[in-house]
Amino acid sequence: QVEVVEAGGGSVQAGGSLRLSCKVSGYIYNDYCLGWFRQGPGKEREGIGSIYTGGTGVYYAEGLKAGFTIFQDKGKNTLYLEMSSLKPEDTAKYYCAVGVGTCSDVSPGSWSDKYWGQGTQVTVSS
Repeated sequence: QVEVVEAGGGSVQAGGSLRLSCKVSGYIYNDYCLGWFRQGPGKEREGIGSIYTGGTGVYYAEGLKAGFTIFQDKGKNTLYLEMSSLKPEDTAKYYCAVGVGTCSDVSPGSWSDKYWGQGTQVTVSS
C-alpha cells in the first residue's frame, strides 16, 4: 500500500516562512519522481517542483516565484518544500505526489502510477 503523507502546513503572516515535508512509503519502484503541487481557492492545481529520487537535480515550474526551495533527505525518504517571503496569494492546499515518468514535467497530469497525499493547508494572512 502506497502512502504519501505531507506535514508542516499552518497559518503564517505575510513575509513568513514554512517548511513542508513529504514522506513516501510502500512504493514499488526504487527510484521515482516526487514533487510538490498546490491548489489555491478557486484555482486549478499547479506544479511547484519535483525531483528524481535517483538523481540530484530539482525541477521547478516555470514562472515560480523566488522563495520556494525543494530538497530531499534520502536517508529519511523525505522531500521538503521550504517557503519564504510568503504572500496571501500563496494560500493553498499543498500536495505531494509520487510517480514515474518524465520527472522534469511538473504539470499535475504528468507521470504514471501516480499517488497523491491528502494535502496540507497553508494560509498566509496579510
